[in-house]
Amino acid sequence: MFTKILIANRGEIACRVIKTARAMGIATVAVYSDADRSALHVAMADEAVNIGPPAAAKSYLVIDAIIKAAKQTGAEAIHPGYGFLSENADFARALEKEGITFIGPNVKAIEVMGDKIESKRFAADAKVSTVPGYLGVIKDAQEAIKIAGEIGYPVMIKASAGGGGKGMRVALSADEVAEGFASSVSEAKSSFGDDRVFIEKFVENPRHIEIQVLGDGKGNAIHLGERECSIQRRNQKVIEEAPSSFLDAKTRAAMGKQAVSLARAVDYASAGTVEFIVDKKKNFYFLEMNTRLQVEHPVTELITGIDLVEQMIRIAAGEKLKLTQKDIKLKGWAVESRIYAEDPFRGFLPSTGRLVRYRPPEEGTQQGLTIRNDTGVTEGGEISIHYDPMIAKLVTHAPDRDLAIDHMAGALDAFYIDGIQHNIPFLTAIMQHQRWRKGDLSTAFIAEEYPDGFSPREPDTEERDRLAIVAAMIDHLGNDRRRQISHQMEGTRVRFALERIVQVGEEKIDLTVIGGDDNSIEVALAGVKGKVRRRARVETDWWFGKPIWFGRIDGEQIAVQVRSIPNGVALAYRGLSVNAHVYTLREAELAALMPIKEPPDTSKMLLCPMPGLVVTIHVKEGDQVRVGDPLCVVEAMKMENILRAQHDGRVDVIEAAPGDSLAVDAVIMRFE
Repeated sequence: MFTKILIANRGEIACRVIKTARAMGIATVAVYSDADRSALHVAMADEAVNIGPPAAAKSYLVIDAIIKAAKQTGAEAIHPGYGFLSENADFARALEKEGITFIGPNVKAIEVMGDKIESKRFAADAKVSTVPGYLGVIKDAQEAIKIAGEIGYPVMIKASAGGGGKGMRVALSADEVAEGFASSVSEAKSSFGDDRVFIEKFVENPRHIEIQVLGDGKGNAIHLGERECSIQRRNQKVIEEAPSSFLDAKTRAAMGKQAVSLARAVDYASAGTVEFIVDKKKNFYFLEMNTRLQVEHPVTELITGIDLVEQMIRIAAGEKLKLTQKDIKLKGWAVESRIYAEDPFRGFLPSTGRLVRYRPPEEGTQQGLTIRNDTGVTEGGEISIHYDPMIAKLVTHAPDRDLAIDHMAGALDAFYIDGIQHNIPFLTAIMQHQRWRKGDLSTAFIAEEYPDGFSPREPDTEERDRLAIVAAMIDHLGNDRRRQISHQMEGTRVRFALERIVQVGEEKIDLTVIGGDDNSIEVALAGVKGKVRRRARVETDWWFGKPIWFGRIDGEQIAVQVRSIPNGVALAYRGLSVNAHVYTLREAELAALMPIKEPPDTSKMLLCPMPGLVVTIHVKEGDQVRVGDPLCVVEAMKMENILRAQHDGRVDVIEAAPGDSLAVDAVIMRFE
């Protein structure tokens, strides 16, 4: 067994590998760019080596720098994680030449299956059902348009060396092919150092289901069941689960058998994933094979009890696979939510900055329910513009799917992040979505259910009542605290009824607060003509300064995020974010007289929606533009974002230029 390994990656996956290596008694070496000098994976590893500037192309993608770090520290093997060099055959070949073990498959497997074009050719030759498409290298946009027309729209443009949704575009017309081809080539080059793309038929409304495989290169190969990865946005997985609620035993066995056969055909020796798209009739088609650890591997680990990273290390060290197919038992259900640094209320645009507060829910298992949080950040750390926007992977496990989803909803409520925007409200909203809960999924789920983007929803009556009750409890505790500080009423708690008006968003709720013991009160909510429509017993040990209000309302445990605002609190719960103000009757009268501040008019400006780098300006001053016309391209976190005209108009002044680094809401151009 190895005594020291180097992790050629960063963020949560580097931390994940370090945890298993530590448990196996193996020393670890982290590599880091200048931007990651204070990153969590650097602090966790036994040793750390700087490998270059922030840009991945000058650090994490530089093979010579990583090999030099391994030699310098005496690392015997390198785990590549996912992304970066994880599917780069040149990297594996270079390590072999230097006598350093690659914790991954052999070069042949990487070359055949790691390359999306070659893998499809290999699968087709092996009589595996594949999606129709053109597997040759496409030289320019005109050739791409010609090929797309022959295949038939819609088509998918994909990076040959890609993964993680990078370099992927769906095109419905020739114009979209031309635009998507340029973006795919650019993203592929910056993300993988390989600008080749290919085109295939886009199967509409499919499910994305993948099979986890393990092989030892000695003839032993097994599968560990499937993962459902159909909840995607811009081809990037958002929520995964294992197993899939859609597959029956027959289809699962057929997919598993095909995945194992494919792995054996390339003498696969490591953990890998065979991905399929599955139509409504359970017909499945080979999509690609990822010759690496997948982002979503934790859901498989939780339902099988198998540490995939440990298996990768043992196989790389020359051990035979001790597991057989009969040993694989799927127990319970697991759900994974990817926490991203992005603003769901502004088209999911990337968000960068400092994590002023980062308080994930407590990990562990209680009463058969598990929470796991794989992360690579800490409070006070910075989300950089240079890398993928993932903050963490939150995973729950329970005896069945409904319980796993409910547990995820509660865990998301208890996940507190401040300083940047994040997608937790969106993830929480999906957990409540009836179509998701029914398992009626496809890769078009988000596009179909949120065609106009994600926007804050209004709370229903039950949710509004709960938030009003929490706000009333916080106000009550605040009043008690002030009385004790000022020694009013001899520091005793108020036990008589107090009438309050709680404004939750735009709605006002009349209620009465009745003091109780040190951590409980009773709240009576008024209905028609002042009659009590509901009484609730509230219990909590929450106190000021805690970011999460944990408590019980009529015995039911809930978690609500609390942030202070002038004269009230901002509450976040189940994907809702509302401001709550608790007034006495006289305060409510006065509050109604306060003027409402109007926001500034920005309708004649193009504002930068995220921190990013201006790549291209498509227009010049004086140009007439129409709705939907591309105005400029801004790159953030390795993704190019095309900003389009929202109104017809004429460009008056352009205030930014290619190469400029812009902050959120910086003015790019003004219109007449």
